[in-house]
Amino acid sequence: MAKLGINIDHVATLRQARKGVFPDPVDAALLCEKAGADSIVAHLREDRRHIQDRDIFNLRKKIKTRLNLEMSISGGILEAACKAKPYQATLVPEKRMELTTEGGLDVLSNLKKIAAAIKKLEKCGIRVSLFIDPDKKQIDASKKAGARIIELHTGRYADAKNKKQEEKFFNQIKAATVYAFANGFTVNAGHGLDYDNARRIAKIEGIEELNIGYSIITRSLFTGIFNAVQEMKRLVE
Repeated sequence: MAKLGINIDHVATLRQARKGVFPDPVDAALLCEKAGADSIVAHLREDRRHIQDRDIFNLRKKIKTRLNLEMSISGGILEAACKAKPYQATLVPEKRMELTTEGGLDVLSNLKKIAAAIKKLEKCGIRVSLFIDPDKKQIDASKKAGARIIELHTGRYADAKNKKQEEKFFNQIKAATVYAFANGFTVNAGHGLDYDNARRIAKIEGIEELNIGYSIITRSLFTGIFNAVQEMKRLVE
């Protein structure tokens, strides 16, 4: 049975549209927990386009489940993470002009930097996950870097244009999960998952947790966040 992590970034996106104080992503996180969320995910981007530093500290104080901080490996973000001390940090690639994370972290090409970031975060008592494409070379590189948790990027599967593409990308995720699990990794998955495509990923043996945000937050505009989270919780279970 897969666990469910809820990404609350886009509650902060709505708040930052007016640079105000509401809606507060912390309030959303507490409702998500009440509805059954197993963890709360928040991405502290370098440009601070949605989640702010104060949100991370407030989440750390108030939520009762696990806080999973998505982050780049830039020095400033690493320092912020070590001060906030979330339960887990998930290292992701980041480009200033992207609408959302566009792919997995290239661990193979940035092995030394990522290994150093993992050591620094673990020294601060933070578990570290790497957000990577479902590729054996990236899984092997993640092991060399010292990671023990990975999150497989499901974006290509979620954005498939037809059934043939969907099957191709699903099978890549499934094969990568089997390979990573056999190599001792805790395997999570996420990106682009919604109420239509999440079930197949949740059924893959070895997937520990799905991290989902945008589809739940947008559904909640019509159903309420409590119902939106409960519906997804039932689906992944």
